[in-house]
Amino acid sequence: MTAPSPRPLALARWLFAVAALVVFIVAVGGITRLTESGLSITEWKPVSGVLPPLNEAQWEKAFDDYKQIPQYIEVTGPAGMTLADFKFIFFWEWVHRVIARIIGLAFAIPLAWFWIKGAIPKGYHGRLVALLALGGLQGTIGWWMVSSGLSNDIRVSHFRLATHLLVALFTLAGLIWTALDLRALARGEPRARLTGFTLFASLALFVQLFFGALVAGMRAGYVAGAGWFNWDAWPLMQGSFFPAGIDWALGHVHALLNDPFLTHFVHRWWAWFVVAILVVMARKLRPIDRRASIAIHAAFGTQVLLGIATVYSGVELWIAVAHQLVGALLVASVAWGAHALGRRPA
Repeated sequence: MTAPSPRPLALARWLFAVAALVVFIVAVGGITRLTESGLSITEWKPVSGVLPPLNEAQWEKAFDDYKQIPQYIEVTGPAGMTLADFKFIFFWEWVHRVIARIIGLAFAIPLAWFWIKGAIPKGYHGRLVALLALGGLQGTIGWWMVSSGLSNDIRVSHFRLATHLLVALFTLAGLIWTALDLRALARGEPRARLTGFTLFASLALFVQLFFGALVAGMRAGYVAGAGWFNWDAWPLMQGSFFPAGIDWALGHVHALLNDPFLTHFVHRWWAWFVVAILVVMARKLRPIDRRASIAIHAAFGTQVLLGIATVYSGVELWIAVAHQLVGALLVASVAWGAHALGRRPA
């Protein structure tokens, strides 16, 4: 009988596939948020919730449940929401939750199979279990986020939304890093390490993503102006470099985290600090891994253009979704670049 043999390359390919699913769900999450669909399903049923309403009576029950929450009472109800309108927003939240379940299965089932077959290399069992735990935590955070908008507010907490998005992106980076470590192992190379510079770059990007999530949660993209090609929306905000109307009454820290004008201002200008760091990172990568360097340049360049286009368009749905999607790809490319810079000689 043949002894179990580690299969690092097979595991790496599997993790890259799961990472692609995470990028996909981040994009679908953007659609869910921008269509105000996130509160359409008012219950969390991990198993039976995979089935949508199957007849008109079930649809009416789901719609009646939605009618009890503040979002319907204060916003969508007075706007004249119909059952057909409700089915549209229900669809996106349902798709978002189904994809989350698919990702969970796409990780848990192969992990169990690789484990049983003895295909996981020594030293990787704990890391893979940690990634699985992050996925489970993400599901819990998702419901924690949704629950914040079911009783006291017309939308979910922007802090909980930020937590939900950042945990997803952190998991994405962990998947990419682990897959690259496994691919290096298959080539007989040692694991990479996080250097001081790449940690600094990652933290700077984390701050940008955090403020981007706050902007999304507070709908702060709209404060720059409304309508297509509103030239006052960028680099100015409503005709001024520093926005007027910031509420400082509760202090500077509260304003920084809760005022849509100030949060948006920080997000758009901190971006250039991150760009400068990523330019340095990409230049360091050129002699080491030119493809990673190109990926980082392409990702942050596209992301900046999409951010500007988003405010110029008055937060057009598909432009804003593309902005969130490329944000995930930027995280993946920075994880790739950080790994390349952290590779040690064999």
